[in-house]
Amino acid sequence: MRALELRGDKGIDSIVYTTERPIPVPENDEILVQVKAVGLNPVDYQIAEGFGDVNLDEPVVLGLDVAGIVKDIGASVKEFKPGDRVFYHGNLEKANGGFAEYACTTSRTASKLPESINFVQAAAIPCSGFTAYQAVIRKLKPEVGDTILIHGGAGGVGGYAVQLAKLRGMYVYTSCSEYNFEYVRSLGADEAIDYNKVDVHEEIMRRTNGRGVDCVVNTLNTWTATRDLGILAFGGQLVAIEGLPRFEEFTFFEKAISIHEVALGAAHINGDLKSQKFLAQMGDAYISMLQQGEIQLPQIQTVRLEEIPSFLRRMKTRHGTGKTVAVP
Repeated sequence: MRALELRGDKGIDSIVYTTERPIPVPENDEILVQVKAVGLNPVDYQIAEGFGDVNLDEPVVLGLDVAGIVKDIGASVKEFKPGDRVFYHGNLEKANGGFAEYACTTSRTASKLPESINFVQAAAIPCSGFTAYQAVIRKLKPEVGDTILIHGGAGGVGGYAVQLAKLRGMYVYTSCSEYNFEYVRSLGADEAIDYNKVDVHEEIMRRTNGRGVDCVVNTLNTWTATRDLGILAFGGQLVAIEGLPRFEEFTFFEKAISIHEVALGAAHINGDLKSQKFLAQMGDAYISMLQQGEIQLPQIQTVRLEEIPSFLRRMKTRHGTGKTVAVP
């Protein structure tokens, strides 16, 4: 089959196009999926650069966010049959990802895809959407009227987080470039802050009259997460997605804050069946929200399988808007 194989440890440059990779055979609890669309995520180039416990002794296929048609099932699979439309967030430690014509995943992590949502749309959901769901819905459990800062509201995770926060009745601040103000407001953001023109943390304190915000979703890094501690109101909560804060200069038991981390792929790696099944439940939740018109999908650009490496390079070096999806 056609595929992109990661051969070696030279990052994106080690991703090689081939037409000779064998079609994978599903294990006992897996489904074989004909890939119709696959979402691109930062974790794809991060794995290529050495992130995670991925065995690179043999060529592996990256691509975690897959939408397609079930072609075969393992002996113990009961919930799916050949011909079913599905989408899922795959296991980064497995070799048979979605940058190919066929991919495998455990059946318990996949969600059924109705005809009303196409494959490209579905492939734009899992990594970004599930991360945002974990952050806003499962971790923060916000109350109506809570205030939140979402870093990077024009990006994949940020865009979903903005919408989920508004669904829960929160007042949403988000950071992005001025170019994306109209876009994030269309997602539901109440106020946008241009990180190119002002210090986001100082601006939050100014706009909240020194109180700070009840919640922060940090999609950036440890440095930013550390500064986020200073803008949390009493009893505030921080969700760290790309690095936990440092606490060297933080005074504990002063503001009674809570820190959460989101590690979506760890559900696979940890082996916790409940958490793996929750991946499918989040997929089901997104289908329901889309069908009811409660959320909108991000802006999507489509590319060919062979173009994936060049678009991963762009993703690494630029602040993106929306989502890139490849069609094999």
